[in-house]
Amino acid sequence: MKKRTLFYTLKKHILGKEALVITGMRQVGKTTLLRQIYEELDSKVSRLWFDFDNPLEMRMFEDNDYRVIYERLQNMVEGGKKERLYIFIDEIQNFPAITKVIKYLIDHYQTKFFLTGSSNFYLKNLFPESLSGRKFLYDLPPLSFKEILYFKDKISLDDMLVEKKILPTIRSIDQFVFKKFETEYNNYLQYGGFPAVVTADELSLKTEILTNIFKSFFEKDIKILSDYKDVKDLRDLLLLLVPRVGSMLDINKLSSEMGINRVKLYGLLEFLQGAFMIRLLPKFSRSVDKSVAGGKKVYFSDTGLLNIIGKINDSQLLENSLINQLAEYGHLSFYNYRNTAEIDVILNKEIAFEIKTKGIDSDYTKLKGLSEGLKLKKYFVISKILTEKSGFISALQI
Repeated sequence: MKKRTLFYTLKKHILGKEALVITGMRQVGKTTLLRQIYEELDSKVSRLWFDFDNPLEMRMFEDNDYRVIYERLQNMVEGGKKERLYIFIDEIQNFPAITKVIKYLIDHYQTKFFLTGSSNFYLKNLFPESLSGRKFLYDLPPLSFKEILYFKDKISLDDMLVEKKILPTIRSIDQFVFKKFETEYNNYLQYGGFPAVVTADELSLKTEILTNIFKSFFEKDIKILSDYKDVKDLRDLLLLLVPRVGSMLDINKLSSEMGINRVKLYGLLEFLQGAFMIRLLPKFSRSVDKSVAGGKKVYFSDTGLLNIIGKINDSQLLENSLINQLAEYGHLSFYNYRNTAEIDVILNKEIAFEIKTKGIDSDYTKLKGLSEGLKLKKYFVISKILTEKSGFISALQI
């Protein structure tokens, strides 16, 4: 089975002391990725697998004496091997107390942990400061467009693993290459990047899978919210966010429409972002304080799910997709000056992008002026329709 880009990052840290934690939405492939790391280990390595969706498997870690837990784990290893243990645990958010055990076993026995969890919303409080310096946390998003092309044998492994900098991908492509990938990109816009959706052959099946993923989000990921009204508010908020894709959120107007206060609204937005359903972009600023304080633009983490929840226009859908694509390369922000001048997205406070269905010269001229005013030396218009001019790149290249 082909491997996600993140596999090759995790592989570099297999022998390190830190616990490797993979988090992300359900059905993005966290368990599959963990299994691939498990199988990558030499067969002589002492390795154990636990699934915390099964409450019986949690019992192995339920003891006040952590030394007893370690001996119990050692006794599970085939042949009673006593070298370093490699422990794989799926869905750790089901057993928050596990973090204390992890800390103890890392510190006293150099045990190596590989972990998955379904949501940052749970995990942000799951790992206390006591695990500082003892973990690497990675988010696994839905498949990127490059990963989809690789999984379908349309590009090579080297092309998929291009260094995570935007510059290597900014190169001209001709009409032949554009036409070769155009259909795949349109499918990516419509159905997103969940692995099961990407590999499904029939369009009706893709829609059915996406519907089930959305239902699963409400049935499982928000079970932590016991108040039914919170669930209803989350549903209503998602419906209100759909037409606002690519727009700066007006918190006062949103809270008024929902009939809730601002504090409650901020909490719901935090939950949706922590559960990987949405992505909030901050305003561009050289000052961290101003960036945090400014308004934010909203996007959905997968365009397939977005299309299941509601309908938006083609320009919004393209912008949402490209935000997800660009997020693979680093920190994103946007520029807005008193609602009179705007840059769609700025990558790592270095490169400005304007997103257009069909880019034209005036788009580039405007972007150039705004970018130079912000002392940004690189700027490009991303166009869905191929524009073979300097300063323009295709959406398929990102």
